[in-house]
Amino acid sequence: MSPTKRKIISLVLASLAMSVLLGCDSALLERPTPTPRSTPTPYVIVVTPTPLPPSIVKAADIEEQLVVDIYARVSPAVVFITSRIIVRDFFWGAVPQEGTGSGFVIDKEGHVVTNNHVVENADRVTVTLSDDTSVEAKVVGTDPANDVAVLKIDVPPEKLYPVELGTSANLRVGQRAIAIGNPFGLDRTLTTGVISSLGRPLDVGGRRTIYDVIQTDAAINPGNSGGPLLDSSGKVIGINTAILSPSGGSIGLGFAVPIDTAKRVVNSIIAKGYYPHPWLGITGVSVTPEIAEHLELSVDRGVLIIEVMPDQAAARAGLRGGNRRVQVGNSTILLGGDILIGIDGNRTQEIGDLVKYLETRAKVGQFVELTIVRDGREQTIQAELGEQPRER
Repeated sequence: MSPTKRKIISLVLASLAMSVLLGCDSALLERPTPTPRSTPTPYVIVVTPTPLPPSIVKAADIEEQLVVDIYARVSPAVVFITSRIIVRDFFWGAVPQEGTGSGFVIDKEGHVVTNNHVVENADRVTVTLSDDTSVEAKVVGTDPANDVAVLKIDVPPEKLYPVELGTSANLRVGQRAIAIGNPFGLDRTLTTGVISSLGRPLDVGGRRTIYDVIQTDAAINPGNSGGPLLDSSGKVIGINTAILSPSGGSIGLGFAVPIDTAKRVVNSIIAKGYYPHPWLGITGVSVTPEIAEHLELSVDRGVLIIEVMPDQAAARAGLRGGNRRVQVGNSTILLGGDILIGIDGNRTQEIGDLVKYLETRAKVGQFVELTIVRDGREQTIQAELGEQPRER
């Protein structure tokens, strides 16, 4: 190879080597173009609820169906009651006023049970059935003391769907309570709740007290009065009667007359037109420790008999009233009478205990054993209960 060719080849190789070197250096010195950052993908956390166990779902369905079935079965027995009362206006003119309430059919003869205050002093009472049949009702009788009334309607038996009456003797707090009635005129409305208390005394005015009343948080409003309170089998356990409310609407404090009380009263009303209340025929005052100390009595609890009414149960049994007057504060009472401390083995701490026992556990003509203290000595006396004079 000639010297000239070797020189040319050397120059070419040197040039290629320099190009490679410069290319590598440029690659090492060049600032890399930054890669654009992508927008972060938001993460949405989806919480999938844990499915309820089939047993719980099934129980809820059964519970719901239970209430649905009760309503379908019992609501045809619930009636809408309209009562008309004649009042006097400012100029003593006769002005009719109407009130509404509820009731329920108890037999195929057309007897309807409601509250006394729904029909009290009514000039006319109308009952509307579930099929919208409206008929005038006859008031068979009432018992103001227990706020119970019985009506009678004349319709074909096939139009009547009587309820099944249960018992209030074995109720427990926490049991289901179902009310059906006509609150604010909204006919056959159902509400549910529980029995929230038992054994309540309910003052209904005029020195009347209903004993062993059922308390419930099932919504009861004006118009529900006289309607049935039901248990979870659809049996009537009470008559919805009153609410405790500062606003006039339900706040979860409703009260019902126990059905055992109602049955006792209703049976008597149908048979006699009224309910005879047992009584002893005495007036008395409750003894307290303070009164006992002040009057120097031998016992500090009981009922001090002030007066024994002639020809009544207490008089016939030989009970004694007071015979000397003593000033106690601003009152004058008679001392010297017997102190009643028990009836049929049940302690009588105050006059309310005696009234409650007679009202809830006794009847006219029944013999009771009275435990008394006379002249400082305890003894027992048998008495046959009489009938309390009726209100006129």
